Amino acid sequence: MAQAALKEKKKDNFLWNLGSSIITFIRENLGILIGLLALCIIISIINPNFLSSNNLLNVLRQTSTNLYLALAMTMIIILGGIDLSVGSIMAVTGVVTTLMIATFGAPVFIAVLAGLFVGLLIGALNGYVAATTVIPPFIITLATMNIARGAAYVITDGKPVRVMSDSFNFIGSGYIGGVLPMPVLYLLILLIICYFIMNKTRLGRHMYAVGGNAEAAKFSGINIKKVQFFAYTFSGLMAAIAGIVLASRMFSGQPTAGEGAELDAIAAVVLGGTSMTGGYGKIGGTVIGALIIGVLSNGLNLMGVSSFWQYIVKGVVILVAVYADVIKRRKA
Repeated sequence: MAQAALKEKKKDNFLWNLGSSIITFIRENLGILIGLLALCIIISIINPNFLSSNNLLNVLRQTSTNLYLALAMTMIIILGGIDLSVGSIMAVTGVVTTLMIATFGAPVFIAVLAGLFVGLLIGALNGYVAATTVIPPFIITLATMNIARGAAYVITDGKPVRVMSDSFNFIGSGYIGGVLPMPVLYLLILLIICYFIMNKTRLGRHMYAVGGNAEAAKFSGINIKKVQFFAYTFSGLMAAIAGIVLASRMFSGQPTAGEGAELDAIAAVVLGGTSMTGGYGKIGGTVIGALIIGVLSNGLNLMGVSSFWQYIVKGVVILVAVYADVIKRRKA
């Protein structure tokens, strides 16, 4: 009887904590949640096809790729940094992975590991330079952005690398149980990992401390270099995952892949309420921000809006979001 009562008490506590977390999440993100709902309603009125199951799954697939980048970008922006190289890392990792399969005949598993290693290496380079020099992260990642993009063009001679392997194509185009797309499954796993890092580990607490006041964090004994190195290395790994998944979806490694991806990732993070000055941000907010970007892009495509105009719209969205953050900070 005592054990049954204890189990029931634990169950009640779990449900209570879960309910409290959901209420807190809604309260903290009420503004952007309303914005997301309003955007969905407007687009569905203009084009009812938006609410079709196929289109909603397509939105989830597109959003998942952006969120791989945005989750790591959240950590970096909380630190007060920026990573402009993620789009180029997507391209070079996708190209390396497909070349390993198409040209060298490597097994898919080995090819994927090679792609992940390249992304991890570039991210580690960003992290090492950011942690050990006074060069601003903007300049560091701008340089590696060009290096990685150039490498993607050089090793492919500017041509796509086609791969017609069922096992490789399943990575980005397959389904679990015929319902859940593989990219969404990866996203759910990565969301849990990132949430755990930011909310349940000392490393996550240190990121907030460094972003809030690096000098105070240093005097409190936090290893700032270690924190910075991890964030940029993790960003490189996440970009590699995004690049491999995208290459699998397109059945080819494209040296042009990921162009402008850093813009979408930054937009998702800022829309989610993460402060560009560092020290504040939530993974949950980034998810909603990415959904807004994904729904907006999909809706503009359904309405036949030119991709040129889409860049303008996203730029305006980022500007408004940053301005809103500045106003909120001043009031606080």
